[in-house]
Amino acid sequence: MSGEISGFRGPYDLAAAVGGILGPTTPAALAKVCELEKRVLEVPQVEFTTHHVLHGGVYYRTICIRKGVVLTGALIKIPTTLVVSGKATVLIGDGEEHLVEGYRVFAASAGRKQAFITHEDTYITMSFKTNAKTVEEAEAEFTDDHERLMSRRGVNEIVITGE
Repeated sequence: MSGEISGFRGPYDLAAAVGGILGPTTPAALAKVCELEKRVLEVPQVEFTTHHVLHGGVYYRTICIRKGVVLTGALIKIPTTLVVSGKATVLIGDGEEHLVEGYRVFAASAGRKQAFITHEDTYITMSFKTNAKTVEEAEAEFTDDHERLMSRRGVNEIVITGE
């Protein structure tokens, strides 16, 4: 879910804090993200274009979150790689807010749900190994919330090579 709201306190440097690994979300942090998600759903939603690539047994999913937008993600049930390029405050697994600035690649654990507040346009790409043949199969593989994903109602650009 995404919208434009405020309410996070000062960010910390995410790369330094987590050493390139985004762990699972603690129950307390999950409650915090879910509470933020309720607030986000109360404001007009921002539409995204989702870029999907299924190639070489890997699924890639990229969105651009425009400056000033709050996005809460789905609960991710498998380990993935997460690439963030831009500047955003991220609420991560430990319940703390951290700053991601520039280009960062993270090993991202299963069992996580994050929130992002962008300070400039920020690109986020999630990827994982898969046997999926369609975007819908890949989405169902990474989350049980696949029917709520913004890609189910937004614009999608899809590349499936079959390789």
